[in-house]
Amino acid sequence: MDDPVLLLSLGAMLLAIGAFAGVLAGLLGVGGGIILVPAFFYAFQTLGFGGAQLMQVCLATSLATIVVTSLRSVLSHNKKGAVDWEILRTWAPGIALGALIGVAVAANLRSGALQAIFGILGVCVGLYMGLSRSEWRLADAMPKGVRRAVMSPVLGFMSVLMGIGGGSFGVPVMALHGVTIHRAVATAAGFGMLIAVPSVAGFLLLDIAEDSRPPFTIGAVNLVAFGIVIAMTLITAPIGARLAHAMDPKPLKRVFAVFLTLIALNMLRKALGW
Repeated sequence: MDDPVLLLSLGAMLLAIGAFAGVLAGLLGVGGGIILVPAFFYAFQTLGFGGAQLMQVCLATSLATIVVTSLRSVLSHNKKGAVDWEILRTWAPGIALGALIGVAVAANLRSGALQAIFGILGVCVGLYMGLSRSEWRLADAMPKGVRRAVMSPVLGFMSVLMGIGGGSFGVPVMALHGVTIHRAVATAAGFGMLIAVPSVAGFLLLDIAEDSRPPFTIGAVNLVAFGIVIAMTLITAPIGARLAHAMDPKPLKRVFAVFLTLIALNMLRKALGW
C-alpha cells in the first residue's frame, strides 16, 4: 500500500484529472463529478485496483470534492444575489433524504451495477445537454406539494448513484420550470451541498474490501484523490472561466455532451461485459 511508485503514479493521474475537471467546470459550468467518477474508476483500475466495491470509492471521493466546490460556488453566487433560498429551503429535506437512501442502496450494489446505472443516467444527461433548448418548459413555477415531495428525493438519490452534485439534474429541473439559467446554476450549487454532505458522512462509515481500496482511503473516500483534485480544480477552474469569456461555450457544450455520452456508453459496455 505504501509503494512509492504506485503513489507517484496515482498522484500524476489525479493531477491531470483534477486539472481537466476544473477547466471544464469553469468553461462549461458542468459539475466535476460527471467527469471525476469515470476518471477515478479508470485511474484506480489502471493502477491495479478493482473488486466489487471500486465504484463506491469513486462515487464517495467525487462527492467529497463536491462538498468543498459546492460551498465555494454557492457563497460566490450568493454574493451576486443569484441563489434562490426559497427553493433551497423547501427542497432541502427531500434532497437530503434521497441522498441518504442513495448511500444505502449504493453500499449494497456491486461495481458492475453502479457502472450500469452511471452509464444509463450519464447518457440521459449527455442527450439533454446536447439537445435541450432554452425555451423548453414543463411549467412556469417549481413543483410544490406531492410533486416536490416525490421529485426532491429522486434528485438526491440519482445524484448519489452517479457521484455528482446538483447541477446535472437540478439545473434542468429548474430550467424546465421557469427558473432563469443563472439562478438555476447558482441554486443547484446549494443542491450539491445537500447531496454531498449527508452522503459523504454515510460513505465514511462504509467498510471497503482491500482489493477495492487505494492507499489512504477512509471508509469509501480516498484522501489522496480528494486532496489533489480539490487543489487542482481551485487552480484551473478560473482558467476555464476566463476561456468561457473569450469564446462562445455553446458549441463546446455540444461537443462535451457527445464526449460525456461516449464515456457513459463505454461505462455501460464494461458493466455488461462487452
